[in-house]
Amino acid sequence: MKLIWRLFPHPFLTLLLTLTWLLMVNRWSLNSLVFGFLLGVVIPFVTQPYWPNRPNLRRPLKIAEYILVVLLDIVQANIIVARIVLFKPNADRRPNWITVPLDLKTPEAITALAGTITMTPGTLSADVSDEGHALLVHCLDAPNPDAVRDEIKQRYERRLMEIFE
Repeated sequence: MKLIWRLFPHPFLTLLLTLTWLLMVNRWSLNSLVFGFLLGVVIPFVTQPYWPNRPNLRRPLKIAEYILVVLLDIVQANIIVARIVLFKPNADRRPNWITVPLDLKTPEAITALAGTITMTPGTLSADVSDEGHALLVHCLDAPNPDAVRDEIKQRYERRLMEIFE
């Protein structure tokens, strides 16, 4: 088992890099698969000294569910933002800064949450507190900031806690 961890210090990263390479070349062939796999092995191996604490994924299969939820939310947010920009007068918009208290503790989980919020149109992660206890989020239109905060915690943070903690 130690030999496998030495060859593949970050097996999920190896898989992710291989799949990313196949998507980038936009063509399925044995050569592309082998080269992508080599990149997936070499890059984590070379960068291993910079990853002293390997992230612990408690339930890695929940990642697929999380990705589907985020993709669905991105599509919905695009439609909502388009409606706001095209049809809502500036005077009726309620942009807001929202502080989201975090129950997440691991830096990888906090980074995933901040990235998710930024990728979703209409919201932007602006800052994380020094101790990592809160995230500052800007919303394009948030008449009820508490509802936005609760939705972020319920929809994203809860799922990330299942994955990472």
